[in-house]
Amino acid sequence: MGGHRLNAILSTSGLALVLALGGVRVGLTQNPQPLDKAIEALTPAAEPDLAPPTADDVKRAPAASVTNPGTSTASSNPPSPNSAPSSVESSSAESSSPALSTPASSGPEPSVATVAPATPASNTAPSTQQAPATANTNGPAIEAVAVPDATELPPPTVRDFVAATLPPADLATAQKLHELLTAKSERLFTKKERTAVESFYNGRGFAPLWTEKGAANARAEATIAYLQHVDGDGLDPSDYPIPEFKTTIDGSGLAEAELRLVASVLTYARHAQIGRIHYSRVSGDIFYNQTPPDPTDVLAKIADTKNIGELLASYEPSHPQYKALKAKLAEVRGRGGDSEATRIPHGPVLKVGSDDGRVPLLRERLGISGEGTVYDKPLAEAIKKFQHRNGLAPSGTLTSATIEAFDGPRHGRDEDIIIANMERWRWLPRDLGKAYVMVNIPDFTLKVVHNGSTVWTTKVVVGKPSMPTPLISEAMRFITVNPTWNVPPSIVQNEYLPALQQDPMALERIGLKVEQNRDGTIHIYQPPGDRNALGRIRFNFPNKFLVYQHDTPDKNLFAHDVRAYSHGCMRVQDPLKYGEVLLSIADPKEGYTAERLARMFGSEERNINFVTPIPVHLTYQTAWVDDSGRLVIRNDVYGRDSRILAVLKGDERKVADVAVERRETTVHHQAFRLPPPANPYANSYSGGFPFFGQLFR
Repeated sequence: MGGHRLNAILSTSGLALVLALGGVRVGLTQNPQPLDKAIEALTPAAEPDLAPPTADDVKRAPAASVTNPGTSTASSNPPSPNSAPSSVESSSAESSSPALSTPASSGPEPSVATVAPATPASNTAPSTQQAPATANTNGPAIEAVAVPDATELPPPTVRDFVAATLPPADLATAQKLHELLTAKSERLFTKKERTAVESFYNGRGFAPLWTEKGAANARAEATIAYLQHVDGDGLDPSDYPIPEFKTTIDGSGLAEAELRLVASVLTYARHAQIGRIHYSRVSGDIFYNQTPPDPTDVLAKIADTKNIGELLASYEPSHPQYKALKAKLAEVRGRGGDSEATRIPHGPVLKVGSDDGRVPLLRERLGISGEGTVYDKPLAEAIKKFQHRNGLAPSGTLTSATIEAFDGPRHGRDEDIIIANMERWRWLPRDLGKAYVMVNIPDFTLKVVHNGSTVWTTKVVVGKPSMPTPLISEAMRFITVNPTWNVPPSIVQNEYLPALQQDPMALERIGLKVEQNRDGTIHIYQPPGDRNALGRIRFNFPNKFLVYQHDTPDKNLFAHDVRAYSHGCMRVQDPLKYGEVLLSIADPKEGYTAERLARMFGSEERNINFVTPIPVHLTYQTAWVDDSGRLVIRNDVYGRDSRILAVLKGDERKVADVAVERRETTVHHQAFRLPPPANPYANSYSGGFPFFGQLFR
């Protein structure tokens, strides 16, 4: 009966045990056929109506080997005549099945032996403790498989089953991938990426992602095709090298190509989503709270997607402005960069009645009809509208500033300027907000966008080049009517203390108050009123650079074409209307209007909190496509374009996507706090300038 039970054990569980114990090692060889033969030979025919096997059946099975028929011993190493007899004797029924040997001690996991030719029969008489040989008429002898107790078997893993089903060429690649990923791979991946890659491949039993049967698969070909054309997004394909998938006997060629393509894809996804250049390398007054793509997520999506091109393109910005620049980049490249034939040449200022050879080109660029070379009234009216759209004084005369608005700066190429602007779009949040405020610093304008449409726009004064307005994205949370201006430390130190040294009454004459705090520091502020530097209303979006938007008593600056005069904050031309537009979105139930806000003017600060905060994006767009499809280019007032292009074209590009430490720039107006019910800014400054020490040193 024990023999029947043993046969049942082999027939029902032998195959699973062999796969679980040896699946990885046997599977990761170039020729798995011996395994199939071994399993077939070891599996006897099933016998019906057998009682369920027990652990005792396995334990009673003596150690033996299967030999060729006609041999007189079941072991190639017979016991010594002086050895003690076995405590368990084999019955004739039990000896009819191939015997199993149980290991005496723990050690390396057993594996299936290779097929060997028959050995000559021994002349030694068989011991009574050994099972007699069993005839094998199907071929050469197969040594027994050593199987441990069932309670000692580890559970099979995903890797075991995946590897056991791979074709031979992919098995070799899988084995080499495992070796490479457990060795040093820092040269290809960041620390976070390497952890993700190891986890990804371990979860798939190290089955390759890019190859099938020793060749690049359709997924790899689609990925390579996409990476070779990323120049359409202003990126350089050489930053994402394409490996050559070479077949080698040990799988090393394909495995190395596998990891190199993974590295290129992860690098591309990161560059596309947060920028080829880290913003910190451009200036210290730029900050965005960016979220790079998760390498684990990228790899999982690549393994699952049916459209590689669509997936990879999803890491680029989806903003309509970005897509318009991308289309314009292709157009510019199609005509070979700047086209002098379509640029307006510089020359004399043109007024109505002027005769000039540039007139037909002007008509063509503006899309108006007319004949001859005389600068007539219809052309002047078209020029006036163009000037108004581009933030220029609408005089109707053709000036140098108007020509530059048509063509962009003469020193730059359109292609480079577009690429620099596309790079800055990658820094911005992917979701700008259902409603948001966008300031374009080089254009000196502000617009409010709601549900995809621009609902209001106005002129602004921005920071001068020595004190630039920063690039950030933050949320506007409240408006302050009748603000107090607490003079920031930079202005106190650099401007007002020197003025006090010359004239102790200078600040009093312009409405500033000077107080000395208990700790000996100085506090300079300006109370609410018509002469307040912040005007009558301030728009607050707390940020690390301490800037905000506000009214101003100095309205004449809005008539200038170039409006870079402030210490970093933004002065708004029509702040009351701005407040009305914002509050109609942030708190529509209250029904705020410009007139209602004006009635709140007085001598005490009053805060209006937003029920719904509105994102504010301070951007630097020197190139964009207007509603008519025309490329508009502005002067690089802060040198941001030139800095980006210098990094892309110089040695720094090798590490351009790595952040650098910079001294934080907080030279602007004042520290923000979320507003309490009362004045949030009164006496907010207590910074370290001892009054008399600074005044007389």
